[in-house]
Amino acid sequence: MRKSSPSMQEWKNLYHTAMEFKKIESWKWMLDSDIFGVQNPVSGEIGYCCILGNLGEVFALVVYLGTEGLEGYLKMQSEEIASGKTEGLYFLKCLMASFEDRKFLERTDLEIIKKLGLKFRGKNAWPLFRSYQPGYYPWYLTREEVTYLTLVLQQTIEIALRFKKDKKMLTPPEKNRYLVRVPVRKGKALEWKDEWLKPSPLKKAEEGRPIDELRLKRIKKNASFKNRVWEVDFFYPPMVVKEGERPFYPCLFLWIDHHTGLILNHYMARPSEYTSEFPEQFLSFIENIKFIPKVILVKKEEIFRILTPISSRLKIKLKLVKKLEVLEEVQTAMLESFT
Repeated sequence: MRKSSPSMQEWKNLYHTAMEFKKIESWKWMLDSDIFGVQNPVSGEIGYCCILGNLGEVFALVVYLGTEGLEGYLKMQSEEIASGKTEGLYFLKCLMASFEDRKFLERTDLEIIKKLGLKFRGKNAWPLFRSYQPGYYPWYLTREEVTYLTLVLQQTIEIALRFKKDKKMLTPPEKNRYLVRVPVRKGKALEWKDEWLKPSPLKKAEEGRPIDELRLKRIKKNASFKNRVWEVDFFYPPMVVKEGERPFYPCLFLWIDHHTGLILNHYMARPSEYTSEFPEQFLSFIENIKFIPKVILVKKEEIFRILTPISSRLKIKLKLVKKLEVLEEVQTAMLESFT
């Protein structure tokens, strides 16, 4: 909350709009599956919105950012990511406006509320605004996020009130289209219109530095091939690293022997760096142990994509599976040690 800190007027606009949103209690007639989009007038990115509160437990507006955010939402809906588990939070890319008990607010939140002269009392009465990025600790909003979330709340109020009268308005005319509120600039003012849009193609993460072909040749020359099966995966342990302005959850990679259950290697990285660092760590490990496994099992498409160039050149059979039984047992034991 430094370079792009919101002004008090911008905070005032956000809190006022959030209270207007809460007042209509749209969760009484909308489900978290009633999703729609609001396009960011500045970046053009679409935030996919869903309203929580129909079950009477969590009251919030969640804005999943871009296609990556939407993918996370769809995985939770299909239970590929369990929304009830803490680990699901590590993969979210969204903004959230929720209504909490006072004990869940930080000092920074309370200071803003005090400066604005606002008063809240009771259960689920206190507005809380957070930004979620994969691998990072939920954090305070930037100026740009405050401005955008204010617009989204305004458009959500309109959509919710229209939906109350017409329950079919969010039913798509064809598969994979979402009703999106699209801004049209008229001079300095914004006007909004409805469009049925397909999500943009999901951008793949950068794979890091190019493959060092000479290094791979040296590895093949110096390492022996063994009839071993490895399981490889990563997860975010529930520990917070406070380096820099925004704390993060370290990304923990594990190499497990499929038959013995032994941990062969592990590596921790920042969430923004693991895609480039993991191949280097992988090759260094093989260089150290001087043997190449016959098969590697992975369950994340991202790891499959990162390892494919290496495995194909080293003649390793890379298999994408639904479950890593041995590694997941080790992961469960490790997570229990953090509690």
